[in-house]
Amino acid sequence: MIVLSVLLISLLIFRVLGELGIEALGTWPAATRYALATMLVFTASAHFTKMKSDLVLMVPDWVPWPSAVVYFTGVCELAGAAGLLISGLRQAAGIGLIVFFILVFPANVKAAQTGVAVGGKQATPLWLRAPMQLLFIALTWWSALWSRV
Repeated sequence: MIVLSVLLISLLIFRVLGELGIEALGTWPAATRYALATMLVFTASAHFTKMKSDLVLMVPDWVPWPSAVVYFTGVCELAGAAGLLISGLRQAAGIGLIVFFILVFPANVKAAQTGVAVGGKQATPLWLRAPMQLLFIALTWWSALWSRV
């Protein structure tokens, strides 16, 4: 739920800033890219703190080297966030992030099914997490691939 709040609150803040004259945030797709980037930096931060051990527990058993995978996915989130904000990388970042959101979903399933807590908070239940993941994919597609602004 915190991740969704970070996304939605930052989207509203960026859109208000766009309306106040910050040209880079002047459209909904642009503000959405910045909000997605904010969310990705927020989630990536957990990959490099003491919460990393919680994330390792989320990695499905069939994935080798779970600790390395957690670091790698954190780097992917940071790279995707940066790529969304660089016009020449936007489409590649959008495609990469859509694939990323699909590939990491099994970790969210495992967390919900096994009751893994991240940072002391229970994992988001699947009835909410699945639509959230679809929202992330849809917003990424819309703001990075479909939109021309």
